[in-house]
Amino acid sequence: MHPRWRKSSYSNANGGECVEVADNIPGTVPVRDSKHPHGPTLVFPAATWAAFTDSLKP
Repeated sequence: MHPRWRKSSYSNANGGECVEVADNIPGTVPVRDSKHPHGPTLVFPAATWAAFTDSLKP
């Protein structure tokens, strides 16, 4: 399965350069730097990514 990348909704504040995530891979969430789309990708367990993003909410 190929990742379907999407850019963070907060990217526009940074000139459109931020992180991209692919949330179409069951059980994992790949993350990459949108400025270097062919560079390294970090892969997190989906539950870990959810806990991280939940911790960012006010």
